[in-house]
Amino acid sequence: MHVRLESICNKDRRYVTVMAEAHQAVGFRFTVTPDGVDLQLSREVLNHIYLSRLTSWRKRAIRFKNGILTGVYPASPSSWLIVMMAIMSTMYARIDPSMGMIDTIKRTLPVSDYLTIQTHTVLSATLFATGLWYSLILMLKYIFKALLSYHAWIFESHGKTSFSTKLWRHLVTMFSGRRPLLYSFQASLPSLPVPSVDDTIRRYLESVRPLLDDNVYNTMEALANDFKKDQSPNLQKYLILKSWWATNYVSDWWEEYIYLRGRNPIMVNSNFYAMDLLYVTPTHRQAARAGNVVHAMLQYRRKLERGELAPLRALGVVPMCSQQMERMFNTTRIPGMETDFVQHLSDRKHLVVYHKGRFFKVWLYYGGRHLLPSELETQFQRILDDNTQPQPGELKLAALTAGNRFPWAQARLKYFNQGCNKASLDAIETSAFFLTLDDEAHGYDPDKPRSLDHYAKSLLHGKCYDRWFDKSFTLIAYTNGKLGVNAEHSWADAPIVGHMWEYVLATDCFHLGYTDEGHCKGDGNKGLAAPAKLQWDIPLECQEVIKDSYTFAKEIADDVDFYGNLFDEFGKGLIKKSRTSPDAFIQLALQLAQFRDKGEFCLTYEASMTRMFREGRTETVRSCTSESTAFVRAMEDKSTTNSLRLELFRKAADKHQNMYRLSMTGSGIDRHLFCLYIVSKYLNIDSPFLKKVLSEPWRLSTSQTPQQQLNMVDLNQFPRYVSAGGGFGPVADDGYGVSYIFVGENLITFHISSKFSSPETDSIRFGKNIQRAMLDICELLSPKEKNEKQV
Repeated sequence: MHVRLESICNKDRRYVTVMAEAHQAVGFRFTVTPDGVDLQLSREVLNHIYLSRLTSWRKRAIRFKNGILTGVYPASPSSWLIVMMAIMSTMYARIDPSMGMIDTIKRTLPVSDYLTIQTHTVLSATLFATGLWYSLILMLKYIFKALLSYHAWIFESHGKTSFSTKLWRHLVTMFSGRRPLLYSFQASLPSLPVPSVDDTIRRYLESVRPLLDDNVYNTMEALANDFKKDQSPNLQKYLILKSWWATNYVSDWWEEYIYLRGRNPIMVNSNFYAMDLLYVTPTHRQAARAGNVVHAMLQYRRKLERGELAPLRALGVVPMCSQQMERMFNTTRIPGMETDFVQHLSDRKHLVVYHKGRFFKVWLYYGGRHLLPSELETQFQRILDDNTQPQPGELKLAALTAGNRFPWAQARLKYFNQGCNKASLDAIETSAFFLTLDDEAHGYDPDKPRSLDHYAKSLLHGKCYDRWFDKSFTLIAYTNGKLGVNAEHSWADAPIVGHMWEYVLATDCFHLGYTDEGHCKGDGNKGLAAPAKLQWDIPLECQEVIKDSYTFAKEIADDVDFYGNLFDEFGKGLIKKSRTSPDAFIQLALQLAQFRDKGEFCLTYEASMTRMFREGRTETVRSCTSESTAFVRAMEDKSTTNSLRLELFRKAADKHQNMYRLSMTGSGIDRHLFCLYIVSKYLNIDSPFLKKVLSEPWRLSTSQTPQQQLNMVDLNQFPRYVSAGGGFGPVADDGYGVSYIFVGENLITFHISSKFSSPETDSIRFGKNIQRAMLDICELLSPKEKNEKQV
C-alpha cells in the first residue's frame, strides 16, 4: 500500500495537495488509545453539514408551500379562511347554509369523552367548509379550463378583435391572478383534442396536391379513401380512448418512437445548439465566463425546482405548458438495447467538466449554498492549469454518445457496470449538466467570412468526443470567452432551452458582471478542495468500441455542410409594416429559394408549438401549399405582373397563417396520422396509406427559434446584446435544415445545414437564394419603404 501510494505520488505530485485538502475536509477522527477512544470533531465541517441540512429542509418547505399554492390555483390558501369564517358566522346567526349536511357529518363522527358537543359542531363545520372550499376550487379550475379551450381569438385578424374575444380576455386575466407560479396553470390547461379523420385526410390530400402529378395523386387519394372507410374508424376509437385516459395523446409516443427508439446517432441527427451573444463578449477569460454562467444556471435551476419562475404566456395572457422544463437539469438519456430512457433525478450537487481528454467532478455547493462565481472561476482555472494526461481510452470516451446507440448500450453494460468505471460514469450521468472547457476559440467575427459556420459546427458536433451528447445539455466555454450549448432533444424542444439561455445570458451580463480585469466579482473561499479527476480503467476491447464510434461519428460530422447568414437588409419591423406575418414572409421566401435552388418543390416541415395544451410539444405546418407554389411560379414567370404576384402572395401568406393557427390549436395533420400509425402497429393492422405517409421525406425542414421570451434585456437600450439563436443538422440526406431567428427589428439570422455528400445540395448556394428571395419579395411588397431603408 505504501509502495503504491509512493508510486502515484512520483507520477503526479498534485496528489499530495489533493490528499491534504481531503484530509482537512474530514469531519471527525478517532483514535483508540490505552486510555480509551480519542474523538476529535471539526467544528467547521460539522457547521457545513448543519448548513447543508438546513438548506435541504428549507428547500423542501418552499417546494411544499409552492405545491399547495399551485394545487389550489386559481384560488389561494387564504380563501379557505374566508369560507371557514363565512360558515361559522352563519352558524352563530343560527342559519344552516349546509342544508343539514353539517348535522349529518356530526352524527357520523365518532363519539369521544374528550370532545364536547360544541367541539363536535365546530369540527363538523370545519369539514363541511373544507369540502365546500375544495368544490369551489374544482369549479374554478373547470371554468378556467373552459376559457382556455376557446381558440377563436387566434384566428381573428390583427386589430379586429370581436366582443366575445375581448370578454374572454378579461375573464382569463381575472382568473390568472396577479402572481402565478410556474406550474399554477398546469391543472387548468385543456387536453389536446383528437381531430376528425375526415378533416385530417382532407388537409393531408390538400397538402400533397401541389407535389404530385395527376396519376400519383389519384393513387394516393384512393389509398386515403380506402383507409378512411375501412381502417380509420377502429384506429380512431382507440386514439379517442387514449385521449380520455392520458394527459396528452401524442407526447409520450412522440418521445418514445421519434426519439428514444431511434438507434442512429443523436449527434447532428437529433441534438441542436444555441449560440452566445452575437456582438458582445463580456470577458475573454474562459474560466471567469464559465464561472458566471454556471452560477446563473444554478440560480435558474433553484427557481425552476421551486416553481418560482413566471409561466410563459402567449400575448401575455394565454398560459403555455411548463411540463418540459421539469427535466432541464439533472437529466441524462440512458442508452438501451432496443430503446433509450430519460433518467431525471432530484437536486444534484455536482457537475462534470471535460478538458483536453480528462473528466473532472466539481462540487457546486459549499456550506449549504451555491458556489460563488469567483469560487467557480477558481475551480475551472484549476482544471485549465492541470497538465495531467488522459488515461488510456479516456480522451475519446464521449464518442460513445456520438455513435450508434446499440454499441453504446452494449459497451455500457459490459464495461461500465462495476469498479471505477461505474463510479465515474455515474458521476457524469447524475451531474446537474455537463461542461466542456474547449481548447479552441470560436464565435462570430465579422472579419472572418466563415466564422459563424465554424462556430455552429463546433456547437453541433465539436470533435465528436468533447461533448456528452446524452446529457440534457452540454455547456461549452471557448478559450476566447465565448459560449454555446448543445442540447439533447428527447426531453424538450428548443424554446425550453432558449428560455433558460436567455435568463443565463442576461444574468451574466447585467446582474453578475465582471471586474475591470475580466474576473468574476467577489471574493470566495480560497480553501475549496480541488476538482476530483474521474478515474477510468478502460480495457482494450472497449477502446476499440470507442474508436469505432468515433470513426462513425466523424464521418457524420465531416459531412455537415453549414452556412450561417446574418441578413441585415431589413427585419421583422419592415415586414410588419407591409401588413404581413413575418413567419409567413420567411416561409414563402424559403419556398421561392427552394424552387430556384432545385427547380422543384418539396414536402416542407415547419415546427409549431402545441403548448397551449397540457404536455403539448410540437406539430407540423406543411408550408408547401397550392397557394405558395402558385406565388412562386408567378415570381419566376416574367410575363406575370407585380399586382398579380402581390395578390398571390397575400393569398399564400393567409393560407400559411391559417395552417399555423390550426396546428397550434390541435388541428394539425401529422401528429394525428403518426398516432394512428402507432395504433395500427399495436393492432397488427397493415395500412398502405399510413405507411406511405410516414415514409415521405422532408427535404426542407424549418423552424423559427423564439427570441425575447423573458424580456430581461431592453433591445432598444442595448441593441448589441442579442443572440444569433441556434440551429440543427440536416433531416434528409438530400435536403436542407433551416433555422431562422428574428433578432430585434432589423436583423434575421439563418442557420442552414445540408450534407456535402449530396450532389443536389449546397448550403452557401441555398443561403444566397434565400437572400435573393427575401429582397425580391420585399421589393414586391413595399418598394418605397425598401428604397427609404437603403438610403
